Amino acid sequence: MRMLMTVKMPHGPFNAAIKDGTASAKMNRLLEATRPEAAYFTTLDGQRAALLIVDLSDPAKIPSLAEPWFLTFEADVDIDAVMSLDDMKRAGIEEVGKAWA
Repeated sequence: MRMLMTVKMPHGPFNAAIKDGTASAKMNRLLEATRPEAAYFTTLDGQRAALLIVDLSDPAKIPSLAEPWFLTFEADVDIDAVMSLDDMKRAGIEEVGKAWA
């Protein structure tokens, strides 16, 4: 299942990695472990953030996605199910609407 993984990284651990020159290597290692379909970087609530699209074939794999971010940058991680436009077209929301009208 396609999931949106939102990672917010506190300033302290990430700033320390920038200052000691390890930020790029750590990010590369995290992205290699996570293997996202897509990765975007931004800010959320004033913190550095990554928005990653990942495939979650088994809920038991959640720790293998989240723990590296927790351990490396003390990050906050949220994982939410998402749909593509094609998924939305196949969702049958009209039928659900009729059943609940």
